[in-house]
Amino acid sequence: MTGISLTERAARRINEIMASEPEGSMLRISVNGGGCSGFQYAFDVDRTRQDDDLLIEKDGAKVVVDEVSIQYMEGSVIDFVDDLIGQSFKIENPHATASCGCGTSFSL
Repeated sequence: MTGISLTERAARRINEIMASEPEGSMLRISVNGGGCSGFQYAFDVDRTRQDDDLLIEKDGAKVVVDEVSIQYMEGSVIDFVDDLIGQSFKIENPHATASCGCGTSFSL
């Protein structure tokens, strides 16, 4: 158990996005090197789940995280926000020591 979880808002938005995608699609979140703080989150639609992927499900929404990215996201909460700067997924990561204003880049 990794403790990565989805909020109801995130699950609702993922279900809205997947409604227009092919059957069996899910949201893939990965952590890559780069961004303005050292690491950045990538969000993609994927129809393939690898054997070592973590599957997170809530209210019918499915998110997969690859094995390497899990270590950077342990204990994180995936949320969806709709504010003045726009709509986006936001990851509240307890291990991030700094993050940028866009919310998709962080450092450890």
